[in-house]
Amino acid sequence: MGRSRYLRAAHPGPAGGLDPEAPETLLECLVGVSERIGRPAVLVAMDDLSAIAVARIAPMLDGRFRIPHQPDGLPARVADKAELSRLCARWDIPHPETVIPASGAEAAEAAWRLGLPVVAKWSRPWLLPAGAGLRSTTLVHTAAEARRLYERTEEAGSRLLLQRFLPAGTDTDWFFHGAFGRGGHPLLAGSGRKELSWPVRTGLTAVGRWLPDPAVEEAGLRLARRLGYQGILDLDFRRDEKGCFRLVDFNPRPGAQFRLFTDAGGLDVVQAMYLDLTGQRVPESAGGPGRVFVAENYALLAAVRGRQLPWRSAAGGRDAVPAPARAEDTGAGQGSTAGERAGGERPGGARPGPVRVAPRAERERVEAAWFAADDPMPFFAMLAAFLGRGAGKGARALRGVPAHGRRTARAVVRAPRQRARDLTPPAAPAAPTTPAASAEPDELVTR
Repeated sequence: MGRSRYLRAAHPGPAGGLDPEAPETLLECLVGVSERIGRPAVLVAMDDLSAIAVARIAPMLDGRFRIPHQPDGLPARVADKAELSRLCARWDIPHPETVIPASGAEAAEAAWRLGLPVVAKWSRPWLLPAGAGLRSTTLVHTAAEARRLYERTEEAGSRLLLQRFLPAGTDTDWFFHGAFGRGGHPLLAGSGRKELSWPVRTGLTAVGRWLPDPAVEEAGLRLARRLGYQGILDLDFRRDEKGCFRLVDFNPRPGAQFRLFTDAGGLDVVQAMYLDLTGQRVPESAGGPGRVFVAENYALLAAVRGRQLPWRSAAGGRDAVPAPARAEDTGAGQGSTAGERAGGERPGGARPGPVRVAPRAERERVEAAWFAADDPMPFFAMLAAFLGRGAGKGARALRGVPAHGRRTARAVVRAPRQRARDLTPPAAPAAPTTPAASAEPDELVTR
C-alpha cells in the first residue's frame, strides 16, 4: 500500500496493536485521524479484528466517519464460529454438522461420531495467543488428538468446535462477495470458484474465477437479508458429496480476492460501499463474470506443492491462468478445475490444443496480485520446494535411477508443466481410439 499511487496519506494504528475486546485505544486513534483529516471520511474495515472493534465503537464515531450500520454487534456474532453455526441452524442455511463439546471425553466421542478426520475450530480465533502454536482451524485425525486439543480451551480463550470434514476436490470450493446497503439490500454481489488455494485445498484463494452459481448467490443474499446486514461480506462455501453448498466461513469484511468482483466499469464492492455511504447512486453492474484473480506467488507455490497447474481447461481449452503469469479467459463456459487437468488430458483421452497469446484487449480482465512484501514466507517456501525437487532429481541421477520408468503415473501428473514454447504434447501411450481434441486453442500470457 505504501507504494500505491492512489495513497494520499497513511496514519499509524493504535500503539500496541488492536484488541477487539478493548477497543478504546482504537477509538482514541480514529478520533485523532478524524481531526487530522478535518471532514467526515468513509471507514472500511479490512480484517475481522477491525470489523469487530469498529462496530463496537461506531456510535462514538458518528459525525466523524461514515460507517456501515451493523446492529447488535453483528460482526462479532458472525465471526464467532459457534454463533454462526446457530444462525445457520435457525435460518436453514446448509452448514457442516457441528458439535461444541463440553469436556475432553465429549470431544473424543464427537470425533468418532462425526467420522475421522474432523475439522477442529476455535470459535473466536482472534483471541488465540501469539506463539502458542494454536491454529484457528486444525484437521484432527484421532479421538485422542481431539481430547488434547479441548484441554487447551482455557489457553485458546474460546470454545472448541468439531465439524464433519467435507473433502476438497474438483469444483468444491466456492465463495461469495457482496456489498449491501441498509436492510441487506444488495449493491453488488457475485459468486466465484476457488481453483487453487494456499495452503493447498485449505487456505486463501491463490487462483479464483468469477462464476455465477444460483445456489451460492441465493444463499449469500438470503443470509444478508435475514441478518439485515449492511457493509461488505465474504462467505466461503464447500460443496459436499451430495452437491449441497455448505457455508463454512463468514468474514464481515472484504476478502483478499475482492478485486475479482470488478465489473467492466471498474466497480467493485469497496467502491459500491463508498458510493452508498456518501449518498451517491450505485450504478448497475455491467459485465464481470469470467474474470480471474491470481495471487502470483501463492499460485505458483500451490501449483508446485499440489502438483497441479490451473490453466488447462476441459471446456474446449478456453481459459488460461498461468501462475505467475497474468492470463485471461474469454468468459465462455466454466471449464474444469486443476484437479481435472492434473493428468494433462481431457475426458475421453483428448489432448489439449495448442497455446496462443491472448489479445491485448482481453488482458485487463485479470486481477493479479503479488503479496511477497506482506508475507515473505510463501516466497521462501517456493524456493525450498524448487530446490527440494532439484535435489531429488540429482540424487536419482547419482543412483543411476532413470527419470522415467516405473514412476509412469508421476510422470503423467507432471506432464502439464512443460514450457509454454513447447507446443508439442508428449506422445500418448497406445490406447483405444479417442475423440479428437477441440480445435479451440488455449490462451496463455507470460511476462
